[in-house]
Amino acid sequence: MSGLPPRDEARPVADVVVAGHVSLDVFPTLSGPLTIEPGQLVVVGPAVLSTGGAVANTGVSLHRLGVAVGMVAKVGADVFGRALLESLAGLGEHLVTAIKVCADQATSYTIVIAAPGEDRSFLHCPGANQTFCADDVPYGDLAGVRLFHFGYPPLMPLMYADDGAQLRAMFARVIDAGVATSLDLCVPDPDSHAGRLDWVEVLRQTLPFVDVFAPSIDELLYMFDAPAHRRLQAGAPLASVADYAQLTALGTRLSEMGAAVVAIKLGDQGLYIRTTADAARMQAFCGRLQLQADAWLDRELLSPCFEARAVNGTTGSGDATIAGLLAALLRGVGPCEAATSATAVGACSVEAIDPTSGIPTWMQVAQRIAEGWPRHAIEIELPDGAERDATGTMVLV
Repeated sequence: MSGLPPRDEARPVADVVVAGHVSLDVFPTLSGPLTIEPGQLVVVGPAVLSTGGAVANTGVSLHRLGVAVGMVAKVGADVFGRALLESLAGLGEHLVTAIKVCADQATSYTIVIAAPGEDRSFLHCPGANQTFCADDVPYGDLAGVRLFHFGYPPLMPLMYADDGAQLRAMFARVIDAGVATSLDLCVPDPDSHAGRLDWVEVLRQTLPFVDVFAPSIDELLYMFDAPAHRRLQAGAPLASVADYAQLTALGTRLSEMGAAVVAIKLGDQGLYIRTTADAARMQAFCGRLQLQADAWLDRELLSPCFEARAVNGTTGSGDATIAGLLAALLRGVGPCEAATSATAVGACSVEAIDPTSGIPTWMQVAQRIAEGWPRHAIEIELPDGAERDATGTMVLV
């Protein structure tokens, strides 16, 4: 795991700007499964408050890995907003300088029900995220920034309106500034306008301006294969819903829509990466980050999860996985090392109750990998000829 290239002293603080959805997460401490009947009182332990959403989860993860980060988001002028800003400022005042405080908006918050041995449930208030628009991005401050990451547009109505017109316009302006781009999603509320939107069309129009597209398999199945998503939600094992043929079909389709690198988060099955076979598209992306285009062109990988001492659920681990991937890209590494780093950082995330405090420095992650950190077995049947690199990442193409 290579070191960051030397910084130009004339550069602004941030190497990465993380923009989009931010919230305050409330984790009630639970000792077992939670069932609530009307009129029932359930005793729980102390609440853990944590910054949440893509901006905080990915941004703080990058910060802990030693990457210089700027955050662009909106909060309300309320108690939750003050708590969120104070928490981020405690890590570094520069993290909050571009976060807008809206006097007429509530701060977004999420109550995370993460009972031991059960999948997570969420009660979410989108708050000020509903007013975020493309003009909230300070494009004039992007000079010298190397990478721009945006997260959770399905929770931001202005960004997905008109088939994602503002989302597309924002990424086009960032690309025009010479900055590499990255996009993450979330599963929308199926009963909301976002849940009924044609997200395939939104992605078709947006991905030509997205260098790294990093959704979860859950999100992709919701948008591309509703029957498969329903089977997954009903408890079917991921390997029976999204086999290798499904993964490679999705990865190829998304790269043909325009993404240079498609990184699909697979939960306990790891991280699948498919890169474009379009040499010109890959060269444009790699030129923005000074990567070796030949090493990244037309590649397919699957990086199994590392064994982790999970504390209480996996909330935010996908955002941390993205942080590991982006941090690796900034270090100029190849696809195998990037995939390995991504899954390693994601595993570190689950070793604390909140998404980010379990993440150590980049060098500590590298040392743990070098010492032979064990990987979980995967259930997805891979094609003949798949080979493992020295750390256990599967090289498929």
